[in-house]
Amino acid sequence: MSQLLTTRQAEELHKSIIAYLSSTKLTSSAAALRDELGIGDSFDDATSKKYEGLLEKKWTSVVRLQKKIMDLESRNASLQSELDSATPTSLSRRNQEPASWLPRSPARHILQSHRSPITCVAFHPIFSSLASGSEDTTLKIWDWELGELERTVKGHTKAVLDCDFGGPRGGTLLASCSSDLTIKLWDPSDEYKNIRTLPGHDHSVSAVRFVPSGAAGSPASGNLLVSASRDKSLRIWDVSTGYCVKTLRGHADWVRDVAPSFDGRWLLSAGNDQTARLWDASSGEVKAVFLGHEHVIECCTFAPAVSYGHLATLAGLKKPPPLSSSGEFLATGSRDKRIKLWDSRGTLIKTLVGHDNWVRALVFHPGGKFLLSVGDDKTIRCWDLSQEGKCIKTLDDAHGHFISCLRWAPGVIKGPAMVTNGDVGKKDDPGGQETIRCVIATGSVDLNVRVFAS
Repeated sequence: MSQLLTTRQAEELHKSIIAYLSSTKLTSSAAALRDELGIGDSFDDATSKKYEGLLEKKWTSVVRLQKKIMDLESRNASLQSELDSATPTSLSRRNQEPASWLPRSPARHILQSHRSPITCVAFHPIFSSLASGSEDTTLKIWDWELGELERTVKGHTKAVLDCDFGGPRGGTLLASCSSDLTIKLWDPSDEYKNIRTLPGHDHSVSAVRFVPSGAAGSPASGNLLVSASRDKSLRIWDVSTGYCVKTLRGHADWVRDVAPSFDGRWLLSAGNDQTARLWDASSGEVKAVFLGHEHVIECCTFAPAVSYGHLATLAGLKKPPPLSSSGEFLATGSRDKRIKLWDSRGTLIKTLVGHDNWVRALVFHPGGKFLLSVGDDKTIRCWDLSQEGKCIKTLDDAHGHFISCLRWAPGVIKGPAMVTNGDVGKKDDPGGQETIRCVIATGSVDLNVRVFAS
């Protein structure tokens, strides 16, 4: 007899097998087994009933436990890899320190309502509203704290390709752009009424961003909007009049993305010609061209000033640029599966390798230490700029299909009363200090918007 089971366990197993054979009408097999094991009349119908189904129950529970063990092992492995790449300080401060918060699965909310792939997401600067745009021609406004749909905004006649909140001080607007060649402005304070349509581009408008004015007291607000288009141009618009005030030409092909610096002095654009370009926003001149990607550049973004310390070290500089200086470092993501970090003169600082498919969106962590990226490999990746850009965290299968967009929620401003949308900010501390909100949103071809929050 096998040494694995005690005599009692073996007896139970034998009785379960006999009961199983009897219940499945294999009576001669059951009788033969009883003879061989010498289990006599003590095993009557009542005893058989008691043991019936026991074998199947144990069998299925073993399979269930095996699956549970495998799930726990994979979770254990991912936590172990997090531990391996963490530094002692990041471990001790991870829980309460927003500057080192990174998204983790599962998502807090999965927002479902769009009927076609999602192309863009954008957070309202004050309220807990999140806008998403889709190939289904609509924008949807969600409450990201509650995970509920607030309204559907209709007006575009083709796919919505990008959206952004911003605009004049005290009057936040939502801008959207589309394959229907137009940019539309919507008023969140008036039920998202379409207050303006900006025609002018000759092909799909792929990206739109409000340009901060950098003005004292309200640096994030401003009347200007920049758009990037498949017609190879960038256009700068005045949202208060609806006029195009400048057209920037230089790209040789479709311009996929555009990003303004935090003070609105510089614009960064990238696209199908495999280059990124740094423009002086006021003169419209190109300051630098970034060459190195081997495929279409899908996304580009400026590094915030809080990242300068880490990026200066990566670039081999003795000391970082002043925090007041904008547009010093930037990142680009491409279909060549690479992310590249650059300085503003066009020098490549670092190439981040890890994605297994097109890189679709990038965002710097507002704490300055990390860069987050998403791509068509369905992952969200977190790169540590203080560890030479090492990928320290990957959320596999963050969506069920290609991830097309990623945004970080704007910080909460504490300080001098700020009037936005008729709301007066709290006078907590005189410094006008911005606190980090640990919330990101992603959108995907799987029709879902996901909100990851602490």
